[in-house]
Amino acid sequence: MMKTEHLQRIMMVEDDPDIQVVARLSLEAVGGYTVEVCSGGQEALERVQGFGPDLMLLDVMMPDMDGPTLLQNLRADSQTSHLPIVFMTAKAQPHEVASYKEMGALAVISKPFDPMELPSLLAQIWDGEISGGGEAH
Repeated sequence: MMKTEHLQRIMMVEDDPDIQVVARLSLEAVGGYTVEVCSGGQEALERVQGFGPDLMLLDVMMPDMDGPTLLQNLRADSQTSHLPIVFMTAKAQPHEVASYKEMGALAVISKPFDPMELPSLLAQIWDGEISGGGEAH
């Protein structure tokens, strides 16, 4: 995967409004990122090309389309097949993390996460310093 630029644009797909608010605030205010929030997989598929994210942060469990299904949809489209994906999940057991990475996720961040740490965590994942095995505290 070739990426030359710094991480700037993040699309977060998360159905929990509280997490949306906390993560957006953290990523924008602390990280200085441009953030687009979608509440579900279908909405993300409709908006991803218009937004053009550098990285996508996907909740694993969502009502309309779960993260792994969304990842499969993104990988199937030549316009989005290259996008780096980071999963966020409360279920970050080692075997689950391994299966998410086999699907093509760059890393897995466990919930609950520390909002103040999220921007630097994503920067480290982006720079290849963390390959996100479960706990990234």
